[in-house]
Amino acid sequence: MALILTFLGKNGIARSKIAIAAAKLLASQGKRVLLAGLAEPTLPILLETTLSPDPQEIAPNLQAVQMLETVLLERNWEEVKKLGAQYLRTPILKEVYGQELVVLPGMDNALALNAIREYDASGKYDAIIYDGAGDAATLRMLGMPESLSWYVRRFRQLFANSDLDKAISESPLIQPLITSLFNVNWTADNFSLPTNQVNNFLDQGKAALADPNRVAAFLVTTPDPIDVVISRYLWGTAQQVGLTIGGAILVSADQSTNLSAEFSPLPISIVPDVSNSEWQPLIDALPNFVEQALKAPKPIEIDVHNRQVRLFLPGFDKKQVKLTQSGPEVTIEAGDHRRNIFLPPALSGKPVTGAKFQNSYLIISF
Repeated sequence: MALILTFLGKNGIARSKIAIAAAKLLASQGKRVLLAGLAEPTLPILLETTLSPDPQEIAPNLQAVQMLETVLLERNWEEVKKLGAQYLRTPILKEVYGQELVVLPGMDNALALNAIREYDASGKYDAIIYDGAGDAATLRMLGMPESLSWYVRRFRQLFANSDLDKAISESPLIQPLITSLFNVNWTADNFSLPTNQVNNFLDQGKAALADPNRVAAFLVTTPDPIDVVISRYLWGTAQQVGLTIGGAILVSADQSTNLSAEFSPLPISIVPDVSNSEWQPLIDALPNFVEQALKAPKPIEIDVHNRQVRLFLPGFDKKQVKLTQSGPEVTIEAGDHRRNIFLPPALSGKPVTGAKFQNSYLIISF
């Protein structure tokens, strides 16, 4: 399995330069690296080469790919049609062709995440560098497995307990109709086979995101105060999706620039900008990504013995953090992001007895 590494920050060109330098660094260490970028022309211009929707070798141990949403959608549609043929008695989807599909808002993130998953599962790479938008949308993309798993388990249980489910399961009229439409038995735990397949896929994504050996991000900023504020905001938001932030990378010609107070306890690496296509000075200044990610504060820690949950939420103050417990799980809202905490059995369903925000940590007691 590969290390999946991405970079967050306002300055897109600086992020792309860091991504390229990181890919070159890891490739020089003998790792098989894939540099994956969006459809925008930034990467091809910086790399001084044309990229395609399929990985191509651009240097020893280094491949690059430009993820075009239309191509990804077309390819994934074929998989959707296979699923349709598997579960529907009449393959109605075969009349819709991938070449005519239009990418809708939100599809691009889902398609990019699935592409990264497939490249990772291929076993061809030791590291995948994702040069995405580096913003809150990227974080929502990476947090998609956890968010979707909440919807699956929450609404699946609600439906299972509803009168509608009982009426469908017991109806002598509806049951034969469903059987005539689907290849799956409705009564077998409400389509348990496809649901369990989805849950397994989502669980794998959540496990990867929670492991800094597998997925990590680094903040990229300049000394500009606005860049710093946005990077801090993305840092806190990343914790809400469970993504490990291994450190901050400051692009500055002034080695004496000090932003330690803004990003403590993260280590800060000061790197030069690339000039005249000379990448080596930037490559030499990069940190050890895995080492820093493993030492970084964990986004969430659950202490069953002391009945506590600790969430690291830098970049937010007490007024920006909200806690609610309106269902079987605890919901944390910070900034513009909500996270539902799936508690272990020892704490699940127990009421919150106290909460405090201290030193960027939200500490919840049960």
